[in-house]
Amino acid sequence: MDATPDTPWSGRAVLHVDMDAFFASVEQLDHPEWRGRPVVVGGDPAKRGVVSAASYEARRFGVRSAMPSARAAALCPDAVWARPRGERYREVSLQVRAILGQETPAVQPTSIDEAYLDVTPGRHFAEDPVAVARRIQERVAALGVTCSIGVATSKTVAKIASDRDKPHGLTVVRPGTEAAFLAPLPVGLMPGVGSVTAARLERFGIATLGQLAALDRLTAEEVLGSWAPSLLERARGVDPRPVVENEPAKSVSNERTFAEDVHDAAEVRAALSALSARVTERLRRKGLSGRTVTVKVRYGDFTTRTVRRTVPVPTDDRQTVLSVAMDLLRTVWSPGVGVRLLGVGVSGFEERAVQLDLLGGEGAGEDPAKERLAASVDAVRERFGPGALDVGGRQRRPDARRPDTDTTRDGRST
Repeated sequence: MDATPDTPWSGRAVLHVDMDAFFASVEQLDHPEWRGRPVVVGGDPAKRGVVSAASYEARRFGVRSAMPSARAAALCPDAVWARPRGERYREVSLQVRAILGQETPAVQPTSIDEAYLDVTPGRHFAEDPVAVARRIQERVAALGVTCSIGVATSKTVAKIASDRDKPHGLTVVRPGTEAAFLAPLPVGLMPGVGSVTAARLERFGIATLGQLAALDRLTAEEVLGSWAPSLLERARGVDPRPVVENEPAKSVSNERTFAEDVHDAAEVRAALSALSARVTERLRRKGLSGRTVTVKVRYGDFTTRTVRRTVPVPTDDRQTVLSVAMDLLRTVWSPGVGVRLLGVGVSGFEERAVQLDLLGGEGAGEDPAKERLAASVDAVRERFGPGALDVGGRQRRPDARRPDTDTTRDGRST
């Protein structure tokens, strides 16, 4: 809601558009008989699946994304279950994105169901930002899905505001009221403040954003380290980060969730090899090379470990990434321990890939033979699918009775 709708907007205006229970809403759009019923999008509860999304009807029972499907089924036994349909969700997402692009050229998508918009009066048009937000909601609703929007002077405040009145909510934080809006909110609502940081702050008696904003810088640095200056400013409603159109990917990663825990070293290594191949193929397709390799392991008890290493020379080479990933894996996993999920990512991008000498020598530029081989492998996979060809590794044979889930993403800063 907007407490002072007649006050002209002064200065910068940022919208955060957040689709409401997006995957579940698309399923209800395509299956009208499911409207009003609890809908869960995710893996089979009988096969160790994970919830991707839950409708608001399902959320009333405590169902949340990333929850084990078996737990969700126990909480809401009458839920309608839908398998994820990525292509359909992307199709609707592109329709929404087209609407946003027609409203302003300054659009920064941050995921399939979220985006920031710069609608500062006088920059692209003279219209009031709240009017723009209302029109976007009407146009999105005409597609058969809904969105919630936060209107503010910065990305941080707009993002927090968009989550205040879901679904189909519109929360306006007018210029000069940012600190008052943020002050009573829990510190965990600040984007970038995870559960560990929030718990640490609360141990020091800092439970709200207002209490965080009131800290002096020295105390904040003792509690938060190098993050302190940025978090203090954002807790006070100050966030000068611009809305960046077509922001480049900050990371390229791929994850595999196994239908059953994997204990065998050969199977884990084969999966890591396949993930490294997919990530580096996408790096080459995007013309990217990176210096930081990340490995993510989720064990059978849902404990998750993430480790990373930075190499001296940026690379898009599969064998280089795989070698580093194998070393990292050894630091967090031993054969016999059940693995539920495995992921590989590359970040720290630079413009041009240079092959790293695995024998320890200096990078000597790209190896033409390796480059031709990689291009050939990429071409085969492009035509016949990612599982059509592997180089120097053994892939686990697919089992139709135990479907695994692959997740591919490009990370972007928000």
